[in-house]
Amino acid sequence: MADGCAIQSNECVWSTEEDFLPPRWLRNPHLQSIFSTLPWPRPRLLRDCRGLLAASRREIVDCGAGVRLVAYRAVQRAQLANKVRRLAVLLHGWEGSSDSADVVSLAQHLFDRDFDVIRLNLRDHGETQHLNVGLFHSCRLGEIIGAVRSLQARHPRHELSCVGFSLGGNFGLRLGACARAEGLDIANIVAVCPVIDPARSLWRLDTSAGVYRRYLMHRWRRSLLKKSAAWPSRYDFYDMLQKPTLTQMADHFVRRYTSFPSLNHYLKGYTLLGNTLRGLDVNAWLVAATDDPIIPVEDVDRLPALRTLRITRTRFGGHCGFYEGKPGPSWLERRIERTLSGL
Repeated sequence: MADGCAIQSNECVWSTEEDFLPPRWLRNPHLQSIFSTLPWPRPRLLRDCRGLLAASRREIVDCGAGVRLVAYRAVQRAQLANKVRRLAVLLHGWEGSSDSADVVSLAQHLFDRDFDVIRLNLRDHGETQHLNVGLFHSCRLGEIIGAVRSLQARHPRHELSCVGFSLGGNFGLRLGACARAEGLDIANIVAVCPVIDPARSLWRLDTSAGVYRRYLMHRWRRSLLKKSAAWPSRYDFYDMLQKPTLTQMADHFVRRYTSFPSLNHYLKGYTLLGNTLRGLDVNAWLVAATDDPIIPVEDVDRLPALRTLRITRTRFGGHCGFYEGKPGPSWLERRIERTLSGL
């Protein structure tokens, strides 16, 4: 179940080389999924990642067309001669940020291994609702392309890779599919529990354990209130904030604030199924957990078979969890670092 061998199709990787096997008390998929949001792991995270956080500098990334995103960049002070300089761009999930626990922890692990690391905030995430007048939505791939193009221009002698979690993984794989056409030179893409079929994921969020629906509705409502406070003459979300489910909120959002004719058209706009990934010529690794409560694992089997896409499916891990409950880099962080290092 770990990725012990490379494959050239969308079949599940079965291997005994290094299976992800958390302790019994951490095998519950819901605990794996919410572990990073619990209050008590946060102090240890800040302590363990103080080197990365101290080295990180806030910067504005010009994405073109007047769009600006905020990133936090940590650069190695010393560079070894004749050594390839490696840059990892990390993308968080929906209503996460560059300060999300999984992003910060991975950034520290990569930084400790001589990577330069950039934690990029999506539009309206990470307290950036004031930067751009337009609202975030998941089909805004163009500004992620623009951000990576800008970052490559600033770091011309780097080997650039992209790692995304959940919706960030979805953005990463779509980025890889259009990289050549957009003139981007990307070495690797890692997608952790990416959203594959948005319609099915939205349905699951609204019909499964209520903790996920309540958490995301709370985060989304809070973000919308900050957006309306930043642009009071432009936005009034009162009607939308009264909706009782994510599906109803999303439907109102799409019809009122986007150019898509329906929620269904919008959700199809960022699916990974069909021909979306046909242009993927970047080495990509997708890791998913069979017990993911948000992303139906069956969606993984619906992806097209691609020479460049390697897929690992584990028994445990929940949604972007893969926690082992012990100090040090996690199974996922070790595997990502090996993938980005070409090992």
